[in-house]
Amino acid sequence: MCRFLAYRGAPIICDELLFKPENSLIHQSYCAREREEPLNGDGFGIGWYEKDIDQTPAVFVSIQPAWSNRNLLSVAPKIKTDCLFAHVRAATEGTVSESNCHPFRYENYLMMHNGEVGGFSHIKREVRRRLSDLVYEWVDGTTDTQHFYALFLDDILQKKGELGVKDIAESLLATIKHINEIKQKYNVEESCYLNLAVTDGEVIVATRYVSDPDMPAATLYYSEGSSYECQDGVCMMKHSRSGDQAVIVVSEKLTNIEYDWHEVPVNHIITVDRDLTVKMQPITE
Repeated sequence: MCRFLAYRGAPIICDELLFKPENSLIHQSYCAREREEPLNGDGFGIGWYEKDIDQTPAVFVSIQPAWSNRNLLSVAPKIKTDCLFAHVRAATEGTVSESNCHPFRYENYLMMHNGEVGGFSHIKREVRRRLSDLVYEWVDGTTDTQHFYALFLDDILQKKGELGVKDIAESLLATIKHINEIKQKYNVEESCYLNLAVTDGEVIVATRYVSDPDMPAATLYYSEGSSYECQDGVCMMKHSRSGDQAVIVVSEKLTNIEYDWHEVPVNHIITVDRDLTVKMQPITE
């Protein structure tokens, strides 16, 4: 399983999230605290928005381990954004290649995943058969994640007009249901672990989900406040009346400051709206 980080809020320099916290995402790439295997060295990716230039995100991925990539170390202190997705990979399905590195991009969407679609090799052909021609051509990797999000895109692209957090959440939940239906059709018993995150640059939708209630779900946390800042080696969520807001959704807490972090309950979806309001609701079958 992988580790990820999603940020939406007042513009922040990426270095403040990726490198500076004591349990930063880069630290998690070689020493994850909340999974049995601490290494996530099968590549990484970051995606961010520079809305003064374009509404679509930039993406930088590499098959190198995040901890040893000099380019990431160089660019992270130079990128300032109000929406960041970052991911370090431990490959379960698919080869180690740039096309399999998260986050995945389609137009203004970024998508990433921590977990696995259980028994994917048994349903891959059926998943691909159900894709539209447009989305089928978009799939250039071999991961369960990209195929999951291909189904998601086919659902969300049917919707017209200006879409919001509710639309993205509905499509994400519909895709979870779709995958479970395909697994049931082919009598696939392996569990799905679906900690998912999607953004359009304005909102974030994420899930903490396991299909078998008797199995432990991967961890997921969030933090919210006015700004996330690192000063004199200490990183924390600030709370002020400045009017700014910030929300972080992470696989692992970035620091040991317990009151900064809230656990997302198992089998729940968390949404961050345009005004950065955080809501959660249970995922029902």
